[in-house]
Amino acid sequence: MLYLACDGAGFPLKRHIAVYLQEKGIPFTDLGTDSAAPCDYAPFGRKLAETVTGDGKDARGILVCGTGAGISMAANRVKGARCVCCSEPATARLAREHNDANILAIGARIVGTELAEDILTAFLDTPFSGAERHVRRIADIEL
Repeated sequence: MLYLACDGAGFPLKRHIAVYLQEKGIPFTDLGTDSAAPCDYAPFGRKLAETVTGDGKDARGILVCGTGAGISMAANRVKGARCVCCSEPATARLAREHNDANILAIGARIVGTELAEDILTAFLDTPFSGAERHVRRIADIEL
């Protein structure tokens, strides 16, 4: 399952991502916020990370805030969350392939909608390699 969440600054980009996912036929659950009104990012990052880590091995999440940085920090405080903040597709692809990243954070003030789509596609389409060295390294970073 795929989950989305954002703060107020990320709401317009999250709304665009939701439409993009619907057009691609990719199901998701939106965990909020539901407007561009200012709100704190930490509760949304934490809620999504807890949902992703509690939902099973194949669950993933997409977070959006102004920069992607704060909301990713909040998500990474949750055991089992491996959130990567990306502003280009190569990092999203490599974070999936090497780090089995299960959450993607994007900065709405940093990337436009077209680049966000490219980042999202790289994140969703790239499988974890499962290579022993990557499995070992992931075990090393677990809380």
